[in-house]
This record gives sequence, structure tokens and C-alpha cells, in this order.
Amino acid sequence: MSSDRHRYAITGRRPLSGAVEVAGAKNAVTKLLVATLLTEDPCTISGVPKIAEVGIVLGMLADLGTGIEWVDDRTVRLTTRHIATASLSEAYSGVNRIPILMMGPLLHRAGETTIPLPGGCRIGKRPIDFHLAGLRAMGAQITEQPRSVSVKVAADGLRAAHITLPYPSVGATENLLLSAVLARGTTIIDNAAVEPEIMDLILMLQQMGALVSVEVDRRIVIEGVPRLRGASHRPLPDRIEVASFAAAAVATGGRIEVIGAVQEHVATFLNYLRKVGGEFEVTSRGLAFYQARELTPVPVQTDVHPGYMTDWQQPLVVLLTQASGASVIHETVYENRFGYAEQLNAMGAGIALSTACLGGKACRFALRDFQHSAVVIGPTPLRAGPLEIPDLRAGFAYIMAALIADGTSVITGTRYLERGYEDPAGKLRSVGAAIETIPV
Repeated sequence: MSSDRHRYAITGRRPLSGAVEVAGAKNAVTKLLVATLLTEDPCTISGVPKIAEVGIVLGMLADLGTGIEWVDDRTVRLTTRHIATASLSEAYSGVNRIPILMMGPLLHRAGETTIPLPGGCRIGKRPIDFHLAGLRAMGAQITEQPRSVSVKVAADGLRAAHITLPYPSVGATENLLLSAVLARGTTIIDNAAVEPEIMDLILMLQQMGALVSVEVDRRIVIEGVPRLRGASHRPLPDRIEVASFAAAAVATGGRIEVIGAVQEHVATFLNYLRKVGGEFEVTSRGLAFYQARELTPVPVQTDVHPGYMTDWQQPLVVLLTQASGASVIHETVYENRFGYAEQLNAMGAGIALSTACLGGKACRFALRDFQHSAVVIGPTPLRAGPLEIPDLRAGFAYIMAALIADGTSVITGTRYLERGYEDPAGKLRSVGAAIETIPV
């Protein structure tokens, strides 16, 4: 990961009011880019956000032989007539988790590949065991090295399999989808993830000629086809960015209209925002958010879709530091998601972590000594101070903390935030935030 280009200096205690336009979803766009490897035909993706993560993935595709043409500021056309090299450099090891999703497409196009081990934000181990087990069931021969994975397949290619995931992993579901659409026979994925971003990937694959059915009880059925064609697709709006600006509006006592926000994509979040004291309105352009009453505590348990999204947890925690009473948050998706709490406590927050499952049910981290639950006592006034962003989603939590703190906070580690948020400083300024970018 490259170093910061700048720091942020944020002076707090100003209500945010105005409108921002939501970008295309990072967690959808990056997977759509990978899907273009499945065909020799041109694929056009519009509504592409200007974020660092997109640039990284486009660099990977260019290395593999993809021709990349920007049609306009937000629209990119990708054409992979031939695979120039079937393997990615180990320089991409630990950068993000996208290379692991390229295994299936590269096996279909080249019969073999070597992929660097994935990385990403430091929020938990996120092992690739489910990915590799599924590919082995489909006939892939896998050799694991310290920093990479080599995969090859017989001349007749990947074959269909009936795969049951031990946990509804988003990444593993996406990997198996990308592998199964051109495999021989009908693949069944049981206990699959069904997040909106996965549905978006399925819609693009369907445009390309794939046969994919989403059935009841987390079952996805993929009938393999001999070839896929090009497609044009616009990703869904980023529901994490929507929730981030919604929480910021409520926390600062302002009103922000998020242009392009879709109620359906954030329905679960909206219920919790309303319970805390926030409110929303459907507008002709999207959704508008504001504080409706004094903030009150809530119990929250993160979960896979349609539960409360783990990436919505961090801005909500900051919001709950201003609620009157004790809130309980039980994180069940990643074991190390509260690493950001220590710096919030240094600003004056009252967040206590626990290894116990404090939610309504025991989760897979029970009795494993992970601090995956938190009790937030509020309201606590926050004091400005230095903040170093440890990961992408914690980044917006620190932005929110600085926005409601008394004084000016200086934030470093902005490169993590800019991996997934398009022009965060510019968007915040447009709704009245006092934020200055300082070159480093």
C-alpha cells in the first residue's frame, strides 16, 4: 500500500447540510471488472468511482493483457482478446483480495494461473480455505506457496460441483460464481452469500449470457454455458457510503441528501438509524437524512445480508457515543473489527470491548478470545486529537469523530479511506465540513 498523499485537518462541531452524490459501489465495481476476463468481447462499465481500489484492479487487468479505454470520466471499456500472462506478480501480494477472484476466469482462459495471496484491511484473517475447497471440488489442482497459490486444470476445464459453504462468505460466493458460469454442468452453491453486490454481479453475468438462479435458503444454481459475450452494466450505488453520510448528518445535527441512494439497499440500516433517533425522507433524487429526536442507545448485531452490515458498524458506533445510555454491539462477521476503538476512547469516548458474545446469540467467535463485542456509554463529548486510520471503514468513523469533536483533529492514514470513498474531503466540504487537506 502506498503512503499518504495528504493528511486531513478537520475542525468539528459544525452541522453538515447539503447534498452529495453517491458513487458506484466499490464492492461491486471491482468484481465486475474481474468478470470481464470471462469473455474476449468488449465490456463497458459505467458509473465507475474514482477510488484507489479501482486503479489497483485496472492495473492488475492491464498486466494480464486487458485493453482499457476510458469512454468518459466514469465509463470504462475493457477488452481481453488474449491473456498476455496467466499469472499476477507477487508485488500484488497483500494489496487486496481481488487476485483470488481471478482464478476461475484465468483457468477458463489459460488453463492455469499463479495468484499472490490476498490482503486488504486488517480487520480479521479472512482465510481463503472456502475458495480453494470449492475450486478443488470443481477439478482444480492447487499448490499453495508461502506468498502465492498456483492453480491448473485439465484440458477439459472446470466441471460442475455441489458446494456447501461453511459460512456464507461473500468472497467465496463470488469466486465460485465466476468459476461456475463456464464450467461443464450445473453447479449448486448452498449457504451462499446473497448481498446486493453479489446480485449485481449476477445481473452482469446474466447479461453476458450466463444462466444463474438464486433460489430459497441461500442456494445459487449456475448452469454452465460454452461462452460468454460482452455486456454494458452500471453498478449499484455504494450502500456503505450512503450509510456513512447518513450517520454523519445525524451525528452533526444537520441534513444531507444523498443523491442516488436507494432505500431498498439500506433498509436494515434505516431501521437502526431511526431507533437511535435519526430519520430519513425519500426525495426525487435519493434519500435525505437528519436527526429527529434526542439520540438513544440500541443493541446491534452485525450479520450477513439481510442483517446489519459489518461495514455499517463503525459510523454507528461513533453516533452511539452521543446517545444517552449504554449500547451493545456484537460483531459476528470479522473478529478484529474494533481495532479503531482505542483512538476514539483517547478522544473521550466510553467504549469497552469484550471477548464475550454480547448479542442475542453466540457466534463463531465464541470462546476464542477475540474482542468482538463492544459496550458504548454515552453521551460523551469528544476532544479533537491526532488520529491514524488503521483500515478503510474505521477511516470514516474517525472522520465522524473529528466532525463532532471540539477543536481541530489531524488525520493520517488517509490512503485507506481513499481506497473506497471517492473524494471524501471534497464531498464533506460540499456539505459544510471544515476540512483541509495538507500535503505530506
